[in-house]
Amino acid sequence: MIRSRVPGLIWPGLPGPYGDAHLALLWQLERSQWWRADVLHAHQLRQLAVVLAHAAKNVPFYRAKLAGMDLAACATSEGWAGLPILTRSDIQAAGAQLRAEAIPREHGRFHEIQTSGSTGKPIRAFGSDITSFFWNVLTLRGHLWHKHDFSGKLASIRVFDEGVGSPPKGMSVPAWGHATDVAWITGPGALLNLATASVSQQAEWLQREAPDYLLTHPSNLAALVREMGPRPAVLPNLREVWTIAESLDANVRRFVEEEWQLRVVDTYSSRECGYLATQCPMSDHYHVHSESVLVEVLDDAGQPVKPGEVGRVLISTLHNYATPLLRYEIGDYAEVGAPCPCGRGLPTLSRIVGRQRNMLTLPDGEKRWPRCGYDQFMDIVPVRQLRLVQRSLHTIDAEIVTERPLTESESAALVGIIHEALGHPFEIRLDYVAEIPRGPGGKFEEFLSAIDRASESTET
Repeated sequence: MIRSRVPGLIWPGLPGPYGDAHLALLWQLERSQWWRADVLHAHQLRQLAVVLAHAAKNVPFYRAKLAGMDLAACATSEGWAGLPILTRSDIQAAGAQLRAEAIPREHGRFHEIQTSGSTGKPIRAFGSDITSFFWNVLTLRGHLWHKHDFSGKLASIRVFDEGVGSPPKGMSVPAWGHATDVAWITGPGALLNLATASVSQQAEWLQREAPDYLLTHPSNLAALVREMGPRPAVLPNLREVWTIAESLDANVRRFVEEEWQLRVVDTYSSRECGYLATQCPMSDHYHVHSESVLVEVLDDAGQPVKPGEVGRVLISTLHNYATPLLRYEIGDYAEVGAPCPCGRGLPTLSRIVGRQRNMLTLPDGEKRWPRCGYDQFMDIVPVRQLRLVQRSLHTIDAEIVTERPLTESESAALVGIIHEALGHPFEIRLDYVAEIPRGPGGKFEEFLSAIDRASESTET
């Protein structure tokens, strides 16, 4: 139900000027999603033309980079591909030079954006009230796509500021959050801090809260399912799980959906660029939010990849005048999808593969995205948590948290599963640990390459 901000009016609701603006933009997005891809792209270029003009005038970094360039020619499909790529190292080196000296008054206040540093290269950027506004509206788009019942209870297990949602009690809140509260009346929310809550504490907390929806990281969700077992009777109300912050592996998705008999809905976003893509309500593909970002997926030669191929992701933000990020190489790899049968013209990504640091290197130098066999070993060995770390071209450490030491036959079975999943008989060294800590922002990497990390660290 729409939240009314006008005294004396309960129904129909009038949400007030701020809520009205959200609903007005949402109304546009509900229509533009059905446009043809070429029409969407033409509108993106129109918007990027004004962003380029603003950046050349008001952002010192771009003032130097774009000096002497024909900005009108840059804002074409051919010209855009000729603009230099912006790397995380470029952003770190530019510092305050990437912050606009002025933005339109209507864009509101600046706010700082600090990334988690999960790439090893944390960056600092700025957003505005407009970028927050688009974040809220794209959140609402996702809810409407998946027909979420706003009257239900939402439980969020993620990293919060210290002291927020501390276990074992967590924190109760009256609504789902600001994005929905601007225009909708929602049910209550419950927060638990992933940074300090053990999996067993999370399971007990979920039983007490009995939510209708759960939001958490994919790796944490898999751990919860292993802890609680097949669709627990103690979660009778749970309808759907939303995953954020990490790449959702297809095996994890299948494992959770089979065990808990509900749908997992994933979102692709970043702190510095906002919402990038949300899972289609009719498939497991992701639809790029073309009204907010231009996403390019390129091969090593800088050419767009074809559907079914994997490439590096470049993002151009369409509305961030505080820190315009143009052709920004975010550090992710993704697989481009074919046009979606749902009929939306929004581009598709079949999957978000991961970061370069998550790539496996074979002894002949070939790189590939690893499968770790998580869907197989759970039924064979009592492993609670596992991470593979490639130390050399021939050696991989398997860091494992187990309920008890593995028997010789279980160890052999685990190594066999890893060999089959990776497609090469690496030397596998089992390393028993008490815990595998999460990285910055609470993210967990199930495969990590330590090859050439020394050279990478010199850029941070």
